[in-house]
Amino acid sequence: MPNVKATEFVPPEALLEGLPDPMPDLAHRLRELVRQAEPDAVERVRPGWRVIGYDMPVGRRRLRFFAWIWAQPEHVHLGFPRGVLLADPKGLLSGDGVTKQARWLTVRLASDIDRAAFEALVHAAAALSGVPRSILADQDVGVIGPGIGPWRP
Repeated sequence: MPNVKATEFVPPEALLEGLPDPMPDLAHRLRELVRQAEPDAVERVRPGWRVIGYDMPVGRRRLRFFAWIWAQPEHVHLGFPRGVLLADPKGLLSGDGVTKQARWLTVRLASDIDRAAFEALVHAAAALSGVPRSILADQDVGVIGPGIGPWRP
């Protein structure tokens, strides 16, 4: 991908150009999964991070970052900036011991995509994006997931 300013629009396809197969297809599958799970999510490339990011509308004029897709030559990640707070009963999320907050799913083959589990994590991450930061900072929110967690949007 060419060097661009952060304010320029970059289509996701441009970010995925040049990656070896099957990474572009896996990234597109994950994009579709996120769009179907959370139709109100706003998708945009973050050129500086080289990720496809997803924001949820919060209030009338604000957006909150809740997920990303990061395609690399060897795998594709679907990640969540507040992933440490997500319920992960199947133990699919990576990142514990690597980052304080972020967690991610790693996909190398189409068969790695557990659609129901991935969608549940996307839904929970989107719901968590609506939790005010002051509540996260001041209280023990616990884990958020389907039917789990003390906070409801």
